[in-house]
Amino acid sequence: MAPTPGRGGGAEFAELPKAEFAFPGALRDQLVGAILDGRKTTTTGLLIEYELEGSAVPEAGDRCVVVDSRDQPVAVIELTEVRVAPLGTVDLVHCVDEGEGHRTVEEWRRAHEDFWHGPDVRAERGSEFSVDDETPVVMERFRLIRRLS
Repeated sequence: MAPTPGRGGGAEFAELPKAEFAFPGALRDQLVGAILDGRKTTTTGLLIEYELEGSAVPEAGDRCVVVDSRDQPVAVIELTEVRVAPLGTVDLVHCVDEGEGHRTVEEWRRAHEDFWHGPDVRAERGSEFSVDDETPVVMERFRLIRRLS
């Protein structure tokens, strides 16, 4: 799941955008743990999230402060590649590199659709919200620059 655009904390990193993976809770904690231990080096978000927030799509070279479920800064990441493409074109390498244990594109897709069609996203986007093969997604590849905790 992709980071949510926003502002991030920590005196040294106060000017960097905040990267919030999923919603606070177990999934965010799992994703942050995977970033910290190096298993997670990609993420995928919906282009519509950036459009609705009026945020620019990130670019390679951008840095973000990753926060945990308590909104505490835990790491700095740097984007190394950003692609916008239809959901139906996400490849296996990207899926595996998300660090969630998916071994097929189908597993990855089911998990992401469960998230995007789940109650938290639907509460933000409305009960009619849905994704399909043509839904534009933002695929980001990143590297861990620094652990903060």
